[in-house]
Amino acid sequence: YTLWSYPDLLPAFTTWPPVLEKLVGGADLMLPGLVVPPAGLPQVQKGDLCAIALLGNRAPVAVGVAAMSTAEMLTSGLKGRGFSVLHTYQDHLCPEGRQLDIKKSSYKKLSKFLQHMQQEQIIQVKELSKGVESIVAVDWKHPRITSFVIAEPSPTSQTIQEGSREQPYHPPDIKSLYCVPASMTLLFQESGHKKGSILEGGEVRMIIINYVKRNDLVDADNKNLVKLDPILCDCILEKNEQHTVMKLPWDSLLTRCLEKLQPVYQVTFPGQEPIVKKGRICPIDITLAQRASNKKVTVVRNLEAYGLDPCSVAAILQQRCQASATVTPAPGAKDSLQVQIQGNQVHHLSRLLLEEYQLPRKHIQGLEKAPKPGKKK
Repeated sequence: YTLWSYPDLLPAFTTWPPVLEKLVGGADLMLPGLVVPPAGLPQVQKGDLCAIALLGNRAPVAVGVAAMSTAEMLTSGLKGRGFSVLHTYQDHLCPEGRQLDIKKSSYKKLSKFLQHMQQEQIIQVKELSKGVESIVAVDWKHPRITSFVIAEPSPTSQTIQEGSREQPYHPPDIKSLYCVPASMTLLFQESGHKKGSILEGGEVRMIIINYVKRNDLVDADNKNLVKLDPILCDCILEKNEQHTVMKLPWDSLLTRCLEKLQPVYQVTFPGQEPIVKKGRICPIDITLAQRASNKKVTVVRNLEAYGLDPCSVAAILQQRCQASATVTPAPGAKDSLQVQIQGNQVHHLSRLLLEEYQLPRKHIQGLEKAPKPGKKK
């Protein structure tokens, strides 16, 4: 409640609305559940007290302790536990190590406090059952209540927030990279790399080319072939090929090397540090579904991976399509939301994502589901 009056008292991090239920249930806030704003994450150190708010509402709903610094959060690729939650909205607040004790107040007893509030005509108290006093009415127009004012945010915070709202969306720079697994370490250690090293495709090709030339593995009779030494055999050949494949063409060698490396990707939002994540980034997924009365709806998922707020996208689409749009938890996806719009609205989505947000087409799947233009008579 204190943070509702003074929301700038602690650095605030934002999460998705569906996460609140998990926090109230006793879960800590995991980093994949964070919403990264355009201005970037607040700067904190490990152990700092932090406020946690929901997207679209700056009133905090939880208080926690940072499990790592902001720099460590970004370095981790926003993976792992981010905050140990101490207190959440509606959790019967119990400060660490102490309980709120009315005996230590000037009233000493709850009955005296209620009696005083009734004398002030702020509340009405009745004994509805024997020995149990209940508040049956509150005078919300009482001067003691109406004079209560929520503190205005500090000028600095207001400037940052207003700037964030007005800042236009810029798509992130997404780069496919490769991670060296344990099985490929011997091949890359000569070039100074180890298990877990992150490399671009061009770097991988150059390392392989240098390795082949340094170990004199280019076939003397055919420069397009590479002789496989024991390290190359162990790293890129299947078990059933170990004693049958002695040479490979350059393109096959390079392709096999890339396939044996672990795929990772790097996402860089404007003005923020790059975030590296395992696997391949999921594209924005557009599908059509049938609902009650055989009505079609358009469903959009994975907007968050590209820094897009599903609630904002839903509001824009609702206005442009003149159709109902809702935001719900995405089935089977942890801490992810989906946007659902009535009708086939793929044309509107295409214009929004490709033309206005300037997202590359390769990161969007389902655009072909747009309604076909009617035949001219």
